[in-house]
Amino acid sequence: MGSKLYAIMRSPRVKKGFLFVAFLALLFVVCNDFVMPWYVRKAGEVVVPTVVGMPFDVAEHRMDSAGLVARKGEQRTDNKYPLGTVINQNPIAGKTVNKGRRVYLAVSGGEQLVSMPNLKGRTLRDARFQLEQRGLKLGVIEYQPSNEFPENTVIDQKVSPGMKISTNVYVSIVASQGNISDKTAVPDLNGKTLAQAQQILLTHGFKLGNITYQHAPDLLPNTIVDQFPRVGEFAGRGQTIDVFVAQGSEKGNEVLEN
Repeated sequence: MGSKLYAIMRSPRVKKGFLFVAFLALLFVVCNDFVMPWYVRKAGEVVVPTVVGMPFDVAEHRMDSAGLVARKGEQRTDNKYPLGTVINQNPIAGKTVNKGRRVYLAVSGGEQLVSMPNLKGRTLRDARFQLEQRGLKLGVIEYQPSNEFPENTVIDQKVSPGMKISTNVYVSIVASQGNISDKTAVPDLNGKTLAQAQQILLTHGFKLGNITYQHAPDLLPNTIVDQFPRVGEFAGRGQTIDVFVAQGSEKGNEVLEN
């Protein structure tokens, strides 16, 4: 009996049968434990779309169409994107995730606004400091005579105190020239020769101050190209006026003092 069973088991047909059954069992395990889970998982994956730069409601609709759930995240000021616009997303665009995954969207709170400080009565240096502390910049300075405010003190500002404005804005002001009853308007020396400028200054009661030579190939040597104080500003009689002069080919950059 045993020898017969052994002979049957060793027959080629039985061997093939066992191999076929073993193959089916192995195929079932592979499909059940590997292929089907991978297929189900793959069928439930989507690629996250990009929504940066879109209004939140539009971004939310786009995420919903892709099988994802949009959630509003943090809101922060942003000078690039308008208020309510998506500025960042997590997960990032292009990433493959499971359907139904939450995508958190950071939203712009709009431009950062600061309160305009009151500059009236402050010195120019203090006014500049107050503006820079708030991310603002000192713009054009217009000078006016004033018996009330000392020289180089702010007497007016173009943006009213307390007004909300964007950062990096230039704020123009009006500064005091002081009491000009004993002062004279500085004459225009630009385009004059150095000798002419000196004569004009003497006529108006001023003196020639520092002479700074600058490279100016389009102008004749010894032509005035700039001055300080500026034209129209008021200065006391006898005050020195510094000039910037076009240099000749024989001169180097230098500063001469009278």
